[in-house]
Amino acid sequence: MDLGLEGKVALVTGAGRGIGLAVARELGREGCRVAALDYSEELLAELDGSWSYGELLALRADVSKGSQVEGMVGKVLDRWGRIDVLVNNAGIYHIKPLLEMTEEEWDRVLAVNLKGVFNCCRAVLPGMKKERWGRIINASSFAAKIPALGAGAYAASKAGVLALSRVLAGEAGPYNITVNCYIPGTIATEMTAGSRADWGESLLDTLAVRRWGEPEDVARAVVFLASEAAGYITGASLEISGGKLVVQNPWQAHEGLKDR
Repeated sequence: MDLGLEGKVALVTGAGRGIGLAVARELGREGCRVAALDYSEELLAELDGSWSYGELLALRADVSKGSQVEGMVGKVLDRWGRIDVLVNNAGIYHIKPLLEMTEEEWDRVLAVNLKGVFNCCRAVLPGMKKERWGRIINASSFAAKIPALGAGAYAASKAGVLALSRVLAGEAGPYNITVNCYIPGTIATEMTAGSRADWGESLLDTLAVRRWGEPEDVARAVVFLASEAAGYITGASLEISGGKLVVQNPWQAHEGLKDR
């Protein structure tokens, strides 16, 4: 399938590692010119040094700071004149019971995970409206649907992304701009390493396909949402979780395979 992404300009936040890195590479493979944003200069240097997928612009900014986002978007526009695809992948994960969490910790999670999406969308939407074409794809989380203990700030921020994305889909629709979310399950990244190590078997028992997701599993779905083929999909939330809790007892199907 021709995804129609050749020559498009894509901005990916949190692109230094994990899902964001996989998304940036997959967009590059499809012929996009990629602006890769991350907070870590070290990760950006590694990305720049290993890139082999066409044009790349590596940028450092804190997505929770509106002025930094505006400056970063300005650099992309100076380089390529437009932004066609925005993937809001940047996020942080902070687990702590509510009564133990400080106000500063709560504010930081919401600032990066939710306000960061607002800042980036607000910065790119005027250009997309002018071009009468755009794709915005925002990272939510399975925690927005079924939160875990200690994930109050994280789950609240990701649930906020779902609501914000639906509002933006309505506001941007007249300009041929789609806005969608992706909802990863347990993906094999640095962010989930602790939970996979501590509760590996019990987590796998919740998955219909009973394997960890790979960043590339998410990246391929995100790239589809960025494509011409997905032009009639907006305000949607695509779950990429290996069938997490699709039924109450998915492990029983795998137990049955052992007897065959």
